[in-house]
Amino acid sequence: MIYMKGVPDLPRCGFSALAVRVLKEYDVPLSARNILEDPELKNAVKAYSAWPTFPQIFIKGEFIGGSDIILNMHQSGELKEKLKDMAVKQKRSM
Repeated sequence: MIYMKGVPDLPRCGFSALAVRVLKEYDVPLSARNILEDPELKNAVKAYSAWPTFPQIFIKGEFIGGSDIILNMHQSGELKEKLKDMAVKQKRSM
C-alpha cells in the first residue's frame, strides 16, 4: 500500500511519482490511497508510522518508508527480495 499525493496514474508530487515508478518495476499489485482527498487519513497514517512525510510505503503491512528508502532498497537489491513472493503470487493467480 502506498499512501501518496495523487494516484499512481497521476501523482501530484515528484516523490510520489518516484515511488510509483520504482514499485512498478517489480510487477506487483499496487494499492494506493490519495492523502490529499482525506486529511483524517493523512493524519492517521502519520501518527501510525511516526513518519512526517509522504509518500509512505507499506509492504505486507510493514511500514517501509518514503521514496528515498524505496529507491535505496531498489538500488541495493533489498526491495526485489522483499517483493519477490508478491510477484510470484500474482503470476500464479493469473
